[in-house]
Amino acid sequence: METPMQIKSTISIIGGTGKEGKGLAYRWALAGHSVIIGSRVIEKAEEAATEINQLTKAVIPVRGMVNEEAAKIGEIIAVSVPYVAHIPTLQVIKGNCTGKIVIDVCVPLVPPKVTKVQMPKDGSAGQEAQNYLGLECKVVSAFHNISYDRLLNNEPIDCDVLVCGSDKDAKRVVLELVKDAGMRGWDAGPIENSVIPEGLTSVLIGINKQFGVVASGIQITGVNKD
Repeated sequence: METPMQIKSTISIIGGTGKEGKGLAYRWALAGHSVIIGSRVIEKAEEAATEINQLTKAVIPVRGMVNEEAAKIGEIIAVSVPYVAHIPTLQVIKGNCTGKIVIDVCVPLVPPKVTKVQMPKDGSAGQEAQNYLGLECKVVSAFHNISYDRLLNNEPIDCDVLVCGSDKDAKRVVLELVKDAGMRGWDAGPIENSVIPEGLTSVLIGINKQFGVVASGIQITGVNKD
């Protein structure tokens, strides 16, 4: 008799109908997490969940919910929305974030000049989220320099993830989630340092355009990777 799969954690991806959100949902579902995709529109959330379930055939099906309900149920919350929707989305879920880890995946891109680094007045999207949600929420900034093209398939990912946050225990949890998603994560210091990986996204977009690729990334060298 087979032993039932142990659910690792329940992760709600707010804005999970976007490309990056679906990529993370795919990876975490395959790793055995219970994943909820959140959206402003329930039909879009359910459609995205169905898409991921068809790809993964995971034992624990991905579910779709409206953002507020997804944030309420999730033990860990990941926010993956365009920057223009960053604060409006945080306003919707703030009441359900207390005491939880909130992974901020948002990059402050300002179209049409997305290859130019343009940080918000708070310093970064991660700092903006921490300031808005308050210290009762453990904001960790991560997954900014990985293309969804690398996430949404079964190929190995030769890209590292810089993880910034001011709560060491929360960072340790997110570093494990990076590993579950098939990448190597690095503790990149406090939330103030999130300005670096967020800004690097614009640099990588510029490199993509120069060389006609879609998935340039970063790696930390000179350190024993074991």
